[in-house]
Amino acid sequence: MELEGSHAPDFTLDSTAGEPVTLSETLDDGPTVVLVNRGHWCSFCAEQLQTFGEVSYDLWFHDGVDVLPVVTDPFGKATEMRDRYDLDLQLLADPDGRVADQYSGTEQTSHGLTGIAATYVLDPDGVVRYEHVADHPADRTYGNFVRYFIRNDFADPFGGA
Repeated sequence: MELEGSHAPDFTLDSTAGEPVTLSETLDDGPTVVLVNRGHWCSFCAEQLQTFGEVSYDLWFHDGVDVLPVVTDPFGKATEMRDRYDLDLQLLADPDGRVADQYSGTEQTSHGLTGIAATYVLDPDGVVRYEHVADHPADRTYGNFVRYFIRNDFADPFGGA
């Protein structure tokens, strides 16, 4: 499903901080980044999340951006992933893949149901301004690119398409 140029589906998921997080409420503060991750076992997901952990405070402080990492895992496994990789982000547990399905989709793997890895940048109106759905598990958009994308008025900072 291609979402770029359309309104992102709203959702509420439990955060590893212990509180539910609703996408539409984060948009009240500014742009939001939605990251769909495969699961607690995925090292490529952890690597991507670490890059967003490095820039998330800067994005929030200077640009009002919230980063919402959706992980297709039960709450306990999402918390385990956050702690094991010492992530500076709170993860959102999507155990049945309901939210991932509305974005990049899900697939059955040897690990069970997983989300297809993807990155979405939403403007404050909830319109998807950037969408990257992974062609393979290691295909990722990293935090620094998203920071420059947002600060370049939602345009590729390197002049690409």
